[in-house]
Amino acid sequence: MKHVGRWIALLGIVLAALLFQRQGFGAVVNLLRVGGYGLVAAALFHVVPMALNARAWQALMQASERVALPPLVLANWLRESVNGLLPVARVGGELAAYRLLIRRGSGSVPVAASLIADLAVSVVSQSLFTLLGLGLLIGLGLDSRLAWQLAAGFATLFALGVLLVLFQGSDLTARALRWAGRGFAGRWRHIIDQSARLDHGIQRIYERRGAVLACLGWQLAAWVAGAGEILIALVVLGKPASIEHALLIEAVIQTVSSVAFVVPGALGVQEGAFLLVGAALGLDGPTSLALAATRRLRDVIVFVPGLLAWSWLEGKRKPRAPLASS
Repeated sequence: MKHVGRWIALLGIVLAALLFQRQGFGAVVNLLRVGGYGLVAAALFHVVPMALNARAWQALMQASERVALPPLVLANWLRESVNGLLPVARVGGELAAYRLLIRRGSGSVPVAASLIADLAVSVVSQSLFTLLGLGLLIGLGLDSRLAWQLAAGFATLFALGVLLVLFQGSDLTARALRWAGRGFAGRWRHIIDQSARLDHGIQRIYERRGAVLACLGWQLAAWVAGAGEILIALVVLGKPASIEHALLIEAVIQTVSSVAFVVPGALGVQEGAFLLVGAALGLDGPTSLALAATRRLRDVIVFVPGLLAWSWLEGKRKPRAPLASS
């Protein structure tokens, strides 16, 4: 199991290369040349949804425990970089963000609780964004097969998000550990106490329904803003561009990437999704793959420096709080 992530990533790279070869590398490269620095601007636009997501996370924190927005944007940058490029099943980024904030003096339990709740709310908000894409697809009278796939993605994400919120809103974790620890003569007491504190912190967040709704709203704004990357790319590639098409493409890509979270960076899967939704919108193969290449350019420009920053910060000193290891 140790090397499964590497093998999956390798298969994704092979699949992506085959897709590019089938559509013609030359045609895709020519389009990228046309886009030029405009595609760099499209990649850098990701800073906007990243900042909106940081604001959504901040909304879950109580006033006395709230972290300023700039450190949260930095933490969210590391979070997305790790989750987007490494085979960590979209969880390792949360740990990286947590460690950064507690090094800056934030309380371990408030940070961990807000991160866990933010993760659950993000699944719900993404399902709603998928639903928006489904509505646009039906409204535009496009491919019914894609509509069924989006509907399945919405149902999966929404059910998962609701289950996560319900599970986190209870104290099931601490109860399970207390029950399991009865036969260990108190050896698990520290872990049980930490879990109880964390459960209580999460419950306090969900009791503040206005904060949860604010987080949901900011996250939805971030999903919508993400379509700006697609819109800019279409414009600089000289292709017909509309907000509806950009939103639909972004909804499909994000849904597919989340469902295929075990594939590092959604390698190969993301390229196939661009071809699928591009065909539904009447885009030719090279254009769809040029959009996919633009998304990979974003990974290089935004996420690779994030990984380097994370590596540098991890090498500086150990975290102050023990909750992450617990």
